Order: sequence, then structure tokens, then C-alpha cells
Amino acid sequence: VKYPDCLCFAADIISTVEFNYSGELLATGDKGGRVVIFQHEQESKNRPHLRGEYNVYSTFQSHEPEFDYLKSLEIEEKINKIRWLPQQNAAHFLLSTNDKTIKLWKISERDKRAEGYNLKDEDGRLRDPFRITSLRVPVLMPMDLMVEASPRRIFANAHTYHINSISVNSDHETYLSADDLRINLWHLEITDRSFNIVDIKPANMEELTEVITAAECHPHQCNVFVYSSSKGTIRLCDMRAAALCDRHSKFFEEPEDPSSRSFFSEIISSISDVKFSHSGRYMMTRDYLSVKVWDLNMENRPVETYQVHEYLRSKLCSLYENDCIFDKFECCWNGSDSAIMTGSYNNFFRMFDRNTRRDITLEASRESSKPRATLKPRKVSTGGKRKKDEISVDSLDFNKKILHTAWHPKENVIAVAATNNLYIFQDKIN
Repeated sequence: VKYPDCLCFAADIISTVEFNYSGELLATGDKGGRVVIFQHEQESKNRPHLRGEYNVYSTFQSHEPEFDYLKSLEIEEKINKIRWLPQQNAAHFLLSTNDKTIKLWKISERDKRAEGYNLKDEDGRLRDPFRITSLRVPVLMPMDLMVEASPRRIFANAHTYHINSISVNSDHETYLSADDLRINLWHLEITDRSFNIVDIKPANMEELTEVITAAECHPHQCNVFVYSSSKGTIRLCDMRAAALCDRHSKFFEEPEDPSSRSFFSEIISSISDVKFSHSGRYMMTRDYLSVKVWDLNMENRPVETYQVHEYLRSKLCSLYENDCIFDKFECCWNGSDSAIMTGSYNNFFRMFDRNTRRDITLEASRESSKPRATLKPRKVSTGGKRKKDEISVDSLDFNKKILHTAWHPKENVIAVAATNNLYIFQDKIN
């Protein structure tokens, strides 16, 4: 799938990717504040390869650039996160957020229009009441399908700092939003107030040692949520324990190996994403070099650790100088929780099979991603003699990075955002 607009302007860079609960729709948000929704093409017996085909369904401007006059700050329009709500009727609903404002959008279809009004003509002009001699019953006439996106709620003025996460609760009535220092709980029907459930802001900002990097609600227990920090820790909180969840129920942290400590240790241990498994038994965290899977019943260490690009450990100094070390990579589960996926540099993305412990590196690029072509595994040479198909660490392009990925909830179809291109891959059909 090619993202609209061929030239890569900063506004076209994709900033979030999210499948809806059925996988029928796929939403992307970009730095220009737009949301583009793709719809799954119905496969036919004659063309089974269409299983992973998505076409543009709707495009709308979700956020506009704003200016905070009190703080003299520009609020950019970039979409930080999109989260779908479970479908209740014919319409679809999604939440989208930039740094400060969350919006609830309704996406609906219209394929009929009313005609034959008594008080106005077909072109909409009012008729002279004295010239109306008979009454007509308006009728619904078919029209070309039109997809409308309309904002139903705007949740604003609740975050002093930049929003990094939104997560819909399993009760489907509430959701949480997190910024660097606070987490708020909202009701989807109430826009003028939210409940502050976590506040880690110290009285003196000079004493600030960590910030919140991501937060998510548990998929089945509406009272449980987790949030991760820049210190590499994860806190699980239970809203039944107290109205303000400053005191966590569980604290997940892996002890650091003193022998491997360096100047960059704290930066690379910062968690950029946290995701519960669909089963709710595990959670996955992504730091700069690795993905870790935690059992919610074991706090002292992860049950699985997968190295994403360990070969970059020797390059941390140059990655610090070009600010890449602060990149925030996301991670995602497949529908059965048996595999996980996350991004890397050079438009590489990594997939790990939890059962066989096998992993693979694939590349999302125009050259290697011609329609129906099979992706070839890529390997990075970590020193010594480079083999024929390997790529050297020194020739990796750090401007090409895959930060945002999504996995279809039911099928082996994945969406990978590489700068301003959206790639959709499916497993091979024999």
C-alpha cells in the first residue's frame, strides 16, 4: 500500500499504525495530523492472493497545529496514537491524539439520501409556501457510497506535558491517557473532566529522576493497568486499591549486570513501549536494544529476552551523537501471542517465534517488496569476514527506521510503517 502523496514531506511521515478489533480496518496517523483508514478487500475464490490487500477507505484531518499563548508554545498536529473502540453498530469509532488533545471520531457510511422534500427544492433552496399545492412523502434514493468522519467528543486541557499513550479499557466505557508525569482516566461520554490516577511529578522539578514512557490497560481486568518508565521499570497498578495509584501493586525490574554498565546504560534501558498479551497473562516491553516478555506473576526478571539489534552496542557513541539512541520503537503481538514483532534501522523489522525461539530479520523497501514477491531474510555482519548476502553494520542507514508496526488480530497479516510508506505483508499462500 502506498501512502498518499509520493514526495516525502515531513507531514507525510507515518507516526502510528493500528488495526481495529476485527482487522477489517487499518488506521495510520501522520505528522501532518491526518488519519488515513484502509479497508480490507474481500477475497474471492478466483483471487485468493487478495487476502492481505487493503485500499484507502477514508482520509480526514484529525488535528490542526495550535498555539498555546500562555506558554508561548506551538502544539504540533502530529498524531501520537490511534486506538479503535470495539464496534457496537454499523459505525466505527476511534480515538486519536496529538501532544495535548484527544478526539473521538465516528466513521460511518452513507449510500442513500432523502429526496422529495415539501419545503425545499432538490438543490436545497426553500420553496414558496404559497406555491405548494400537494404534500409529498420524502423517499430514500440510492447514491454513491460516501464515508464520513465526524468528531463526536474532544477531550482537551487535561495534560500539561506531551501525551505519549492512550489505551481503551476492557469495560469499553473508559480509557486512560498518559503524559510524561501523569496518567488520567476518562469516561468516553464526559469531556470536561478526567480523574488523575497517577502523578509522579515531584514538588521540586530539579528532583525529577524518571518520566512515564508508556501506559496500557489490561485486556480483561478493567481495574488493572501498567505504566513503564525511562528507568527501565514497569509498575502494575490496581484502581481498586486507591483513587490515586501512586503506590503500585507490582514492580517489574531486571537487575542490571554491573560489569556491562556504561555511560549509555540508563538511556538504552528506557522502555519505549509496553503491551499486554491478548491473554492478559504476559506483557512485553521494548527498550533500545531488546524486547522482553514478562509473566505478570513474576516481578524480578523477564521470562524471555530477545535481542533486536545487539550489534549496535558498539555503535552507541555515534547513535548518541546523532540522537538515534532516543528513538522510540514500538512492539506488537500476533493474534495468538505466539510471536512478536518490532522494528529496527535500515528499514529492517524483526520477528520472534516464542515457541521455537527462532527469529528472522526482514526488510521493508520498494526494491525488495514488489507485489507477491517473497521477502528474503536479511543478516547483519557483526565483524570479521562478511558473507555474500550479509550487510555490514557500518553501511546501515539510521535515517531509515521502522518505529511503528501492527499485527492483524486474527491472521498473519502485518503492517509496517517505514517513513512515509506503509507496507502490508501476509504469510505465503501455497
